[in-house]
Amino acid sequence: MTGGRYRFITGVVWAALLAPASVAAQQTGLSGYYLNVFTYLDGSLFTQAGVSDIQRLRFMWNASPGPLRFDAAYEHTLTLRQAGTSVGAQLFTATGTESGSDWLPLDGEIESSERMVWRHRVDRLSVRVDLGANADLIVGRQPVSWATTLFLTPADPFSPFDPGDPFREYRAGVDAARLRVYRGAFTQFEAVARVGAAESVTVLGRVSSNLRGWDLGAWGGVVHDTPGAAAFLSGSVGLWALRAEGAVREFGDGVALRGAVGMDRTFTVAGRDLYLVVEAQHDGFGATSPAGLVEAVARRVARQGEMQVLGRDVGAVQLSYALHPLVSASGLVLGNLRDGSFIASPGLNWSASESVSVRMGAYFGVGEGVAVEGREVRLGSEFGALPRVVFGSLNWFF
Repeated sequence: MTGGRYRFITGVVWAALLAPASVAAQQTGLSGYYLNVFTYLDGSLFTQAGVSDIQRLRFMWNASPGPLRFDAAYEHTLTLRQAGTSVGAQLFTATGTESGSDWLPLDGEIESSERMVWRHRVDRLSVRVDLGANADLIVGRQPVSWATTLFLTPADPFSPFDPGDPFREYRAGVDAARLRVYRGAFTQFEAVARVGAAESVTVLGRVSSNLRGWDLGAWGGVVHDTPGAAAFLSGSVGLWALRAEGAVREFGDGVALRGAVGMDRTFTVAGRDLYLVVEAQHDGFGATSPAGLVEAVARRVARQGEMQVLGRDVGAVQLSYALHPLVSASGLVLGNLRDGSFIASPGLNWSASESVSVRMGAYFGVGEGVAVEGREVRLGSEFGALPRVVFGSLNWFF
């Protein structure tokens, strides 16, 4: 670790620890989150069938002494599995503590074996300074989201969610400095500077406002050392909410166009709410055919966590229906529009109390699977080779 990084980490940690003792009049908060996910994974060419259990424990703390606000979150994730069962085949990326794009060394593996992986991560560690009534500055590990659409978000340059992940309670924090300036009730200027794990630099400026009921804006700058720009808007037409975002990025000797459009609406069916989301994405970084999927995985943008899916054109449909005030059913279909493969995921959620919920669900891929030709393995489609997964989970907020 370099001397500058060590001093930065030490300063933030000591500031967070000493703030409660040095300031008498302040507001503090301590809360937590526990997640237990039990899964059965069907066998495939890459892994044998088996069961696993993922447990995630998260503690969150904040304090507000005067013009400062400190935020911290610390997680442990324990994965227990049968020998031979693959962790990576389990779709549930948000249940892990790996980021892959961090600059500050605040996470790691505590212990690992054939049947167990135990990791930990400091997911939040930041201080916010009020710069008067219309501006603030946040420095440290923090969540930053510039997404407009709900599932497929190609214009979010920071930590987009996996669109197939059912556990999206917390967005992963990134190591950055963030300046926000507010001009009136609807207009905001924002600048973010971030250093990634490989010392890559992201420096972006963003402006957003509201015009005749439509939220719109744009950002531009450098994303992981690569020039880029984006625009976005959201609003409503009748009872439909409409969202769109698009980005342009340098790609080889040319540029890659990335964009997504979506709409969502709540219907009343048999006296209860049915919520529908439909989205479509075009990603110039994605593969145009199954033959290009392996190449897409190896691209730098994929390694940096910028690609949510691997295909060039992808769509998503989600339905959620309230069967009872405490019970809801859901369904998600995420598909590659070029090769015809898709993931289908039905689910059932029960709100057992104000702080506890229980969920059951499944994932299965539909489409051409994997073909073995001599010593070569060929992917027939993006989602067809995914194994079937059945899971049950318990969420507890405390």
